[in-house]
Amino acid sequence: MRVFGSATEVLTAVGSELGSSEWITVTQERVDQFAEATGDHQWIHVDVERAKAESPYGGTIAHGFLSLSLLPMLGAQIYGFEGVKMALNYGSNKVRFPSPVLVGSKVRLTTTLAEATDLGDGAIQIVFGHTLAVEGTAKPAVVAEMVVRVVF
Repeated sequence: MRVFGSATEVLTAVGSELGSSEWITVTQERVDQFAEATGDHQWIHVDVERAKAESPYGGTIAHGFLSLSLLPMLGAQIYGFEGVKMALNYGSNKVRFPSPVLVGSKVRLTTTLAEATDLGDGAIQIVFGHTLAVEGTAKPAVVAEMVVRVVF
């Protein structure tokens, strides 16, 4: 895991791949919990029998936003910060869902440090390039540029 202890360390790492997370399995239980939390109970996510019969994917799939929500958890396996006063999610520049995540599939995250801007007074804005791969498929499930602000 790459740990950054200063704004200078972040700035010098721009353009580098930070690594990949472990593979995790996306379970129906996780999909159902996400549906409960968000109120999104579309059958393609939660009705296993109907999805087997009617879905072009042959079963249920994870919500796109569930896949996106895995990025912070998996990112924590790849990079972190020491000695920070504050870190916050500042948003995203781009998010795409090129392919679905079938329930039971394994996913993992690969992250690059795409951009970093020194904001002064120990603050830095970082753009991470995230790609959530699905084991055994050519297209990723998520490609996203996420923006974080950190104050050292």
